[in-house]
Amino acid sequence: MPEEDKLLEEMGEKIGFTPQILETLKDLDPKFVHKYGICNRKVLSDGALPAKVKALMALAVVASKQCEVCTVSQMKNALNNGATKEEIMETMDVIFITSGAPAISACRDALKLVK
Repeated sequence: MPEEDKLLEEMGEKIGFTPQILETLKDLDPKFVHKYGICNRKVLSDGALPAKVKALMALAVVASKQCEVCTVSQMKNALNNGATKEEIMETMDVIFITSGAPAISACRDALKLVK
């Protein structure tokens, strides 16, 4: 199995799915996927901060950029890493305070994943 396939498989196992953009990038330029290895080693793994906290931080960042597709991916990541409804709602507070209503609006579809 090519290294980029292994990397995507490993990332998919950690977050519970493989983002479609990574599959597309792999098809266009397999070496590009190796740049996401940093994500795999740093963001998707426990370190000084647990992966769940990093996923919630990532959710806040992509919401601030108003990337709706990104918020869905990061919400899945947070949930798959054990984020609770309460933790997600506190993250929504931070998003609203730091980035306002447009950033919360970008989370519309992502919030549908919370039960």
